Amino acid sequence: MSEAQLSPQAAQGIALFDARPFFEKALAYGIQHGLIDAAKLDAMQLEAPKGMVQIARYFGSEFLRPELEKARARIVNLVSLNLEHSSRGDLRKAAEALRDNSLLSRSKGASDMLKALIAMPQSSHFGMNEQGGFRDDHIPQLAKWSLRSLADYQAELTKRQQVAQVIDAALWLADSLGIDADDLEDAGRDAEAVIRTALLVLATKQTQLPDWVAFQKTIAALRKKAAASKAASIAIPMPRDLPAEFKAVVDGVRKTVLTDLPKILDSTLPARKLFDQTPAFMGRYFWVEDGLSEVDDFDRAASSAWNKATGGHSDDSSLLTLFLCIASGSAHKTLLTAKGAAALVRKVRKSGVSPELVAPYILANAPEQYQNDYLELWQEFWEEAEALLLSDHDDKLYDALALLRRDCNVAAG
Repeated sequence: MSEAQLSPQAAQGIALFDARPFFEKALAYGIQHGLIDAAKLDAMQLEAPKGMVQIARYFGSEFLRPELEKARARIVNLVSLNLEHSSRGDLRKAAEALRDNSLLSRSKGASDMLKALIAMPQSSHFGMNEQGGFRDDHIPQLAKWSLRSLADYQAELTKRQQVAQVIDAALWLADSLGIDADDLEDAGRDAEAVIRTALLVLATKQTQLPDWVAFQKTIAALRKKAAASKAASIAIPMPRDLPAEFKAVVDGVRKTVLTDLPKILDSTLPARKLFDQTPAFMGRYFWVEDGLSEVDDFDRAASSAWNKATGGHSDDSSLLTLFLCIASGSAHKTLLTAKGAAALVRKVRKSGVSPELVAPYILANAPEQYQNDYLELWQEFWEEAEALLLSDHDDKLYDALALLRRDCNVAAG
């Protein structure tokens, strides 16, 4: 059967197996349909060697035959990429583009496409993406991509566009909540983590992305809201005024937050343990690292606990009374009755004492600027008190109680 007798369906089937570069197919189509004349062919024959030399020089050396042969493959593939991409596979449009433009311009057009692709983010992790566009150290990547197919380019472009959209959505939300791009770069978290936290923040009607202290309060507010509604879950709405181009990607991340909600709303899970010590949640949410804020919050908590334990007293006698109660495992007091002092000594002699408990308590609760003084105060007291409090020769407790009256707070009577 001759080619003229082939049915359209059969001809299409044969075309599917046409493995020629798209450039070659477009050129053949242009010649066959009178779109490309002899003068244009002559111009291409002059351009092609120049382009090959330029490409060989750019990627290696124009003086090595293997490099020139690879450059020939590259220029054919680059022109094919540009033509097939711009014409969307339409051979007539591709042939017209060959007719109306120089060969080198089509090669450069494809090179620019690939450079733009390489400069796009590969990861949604802030801090892992290079800034500043295409650079010389990207040339090895360009060398690989210059020999790849349009299908490969399109697949990679789609992937990187999705990553870029996630990053842009995170930047938009962060900016609306008081954090700029530089802060996100410094934080080095995933864009999805920023979006998740932004959704939680907006659900609690806050206006700024939180540091750790504020993030804990956000979680507490969500748990309180869930407890008040007696519901297993709560609504996590989409942000108002979110640009249309970000809605799909933000909604996709929002669904992951909804999946996380059962654990987020579990009041038996401390926030620190869940978000900073549970592998599945580590790095999954974002907060601004602010050591000073955490120290201030710790100091406030420690100050509150310390003031409660000491009753606001800072004299040595009150503090030693408290420390001795801690070491003996007794209720924390800064003043003992005479009967209570005797009971404490008997307890120490019967059950033992743990003086090593005092230092951790001081370090965890006392104001930082006084901790060393308090540690020294306790150490000096205990060096003398240990023998008297544990003595087997003081059955009447005279010496032990005398020590407590001298150094601790023991009420008269």
